[in-house]
Amino acid sequence: MSAPVPPAEQASRGSRLRRAVAERFGSATAIYGLIVFTSFVTIASDSLPEAGEILAEAIPALIIFYAAHVFAHTLTGHGEHGLRGSLRTALRHSAGMLYAAVPSVLILVAGTFTRMSGQDAYSLSMWAAVIVLGVLGYGAYSRRGASVPIRILGGAGTAMLGVLLILLEYALH
Repeated sequence: MSAPVPPAEQASRGSRLRRAVAERFGSATAIYGLIVFTSFVTIASDSLPEAGEILAEAIPALIIFYAAHVFAHTLTGHGEHGLRGSLRTALRHSAGMLYAAVPSVLILVAGTFTRMSGQDAYSLSMWAAVIVLGVLGYGAYSRRGASVPIRILGGAGTAMLGVLLILLEYALH
């Protein structure tokens, strides 16, 4: 039987977990990646009837944007940190682009292996993206020490602005 974990160590583990989640999901690149991915899903859903086809169209686009982001960070950090150091930092910094899309991807994967229509899978993946954006907005206001009503308004505003950006991207394509 293991010894109980001291409260200070539990708090330390909790703060490390919160920091890790915030770093991966709460970054600017995570928000950007989610909006880009959701825009491509929206564009693909117009012409593709199956969830798997939508996913097959949107995933490569997200990977290309991720690779471009990694490339840009590596190139700008290369002079100061060297190739390996800047690449390692770029991969870690850019990973949020991929992490934030996971809930939407999982819904599209589930839609692929069930009897869910492509349109239903698309709609659910959009709602997942809106919820993730809302949670990210709530978290940002929470980190600023805002009251709960302001956090809720901030989360709702973040989600609505994200939807507007997704629709603008869709309108351009």
